[in-house]
Amino acid sequence: MSLAIETHRLTRYFDRFCAVDAIELRVERGTFYGFLGPNGAGKSTTIKMLTGLLAPTDGDMFVLGKDLRDPRQALEAKSRVGVIPEDLALFDNLTAREYLTFIGRMYLVPRDTIRARIGELLALLDLANEEKKLTLEYSHGMKKKLALAAALLPNPDLLFLDEPFEGVDAVTSRAIRDLLTGFVARGSTVFLTSHVLEIVEKLCTHVGIIVKGELVEQASLDAIRQGSSLEDRFLEKAGADADVNRKLTWLEENAP
Repeated sequence: MSLAIETHRLTRYFDRFCAVDAIELRVERGTFYGFLGPNGAGKSTTIKMLTGLLAPTDGDMFVLGKDLRDPRQALEAKSRVGVIPEDLALFDNLTAREYLTFIGRMYLVPRDTIRARIGELLALLDLANEEKKLTLEYSHGMKKKLALAAALLPNPDLLFLDEPFEGVDAVTSRAIRDLLTGFVARGSTVFLTSHVLEIVEKLCTHVGIIVKGELVEQASLDAIRQGSSLEDRFLEKAGADADVNRKLTWLEENAP
């Protein structure tokens, strides 16, 4: 079994708060891995550590077989990884073409290849008519698509996507889903965080669930569901109590 991501007791503290608690991730190459958890569970912190944006407090990380504790190996791993971070991290005062050209040069992609890939990506993501606009003028959905284009441009072996479907319309969501499905079909790997469980259930082959910093479940999607829905299994693992009274008493007082 070849692993795209492997961690050993990966831990991150912020002062005395343990955001990620000794998790042991195992993500096989060629899988679509959904990393689920409630708000504040440690999902984004985990992605930041795996992409080199945040140093772990303790533990080991291996991405595409490279030890991220070793600076040379970490640089090699990063050259083969694409990322859509939580905050998108676009440059507002660049056009789409300028931004994608910058990303391509950062990855040392040849200039002719950059131009060709930019043309394909902008056309495929329906941004070709908007490429001369500054990204500052883009809608949220357009920014998501541009961030995905930037992540795909260097032709990575592994994609980290932090809430790529958040706040996007159905058309944009479908375009992103189709691209990601094709990306995995060619043998690459996607590591996705999302609160949209229906999308996770449609796309992902494997799922990990993190709750309060602890990895409480990790298996294939079918094994996680066990004949039930992903939502039911997620709520069970997340400790949600379906019997809790979630009514507002003051709305019930004068109910018709």
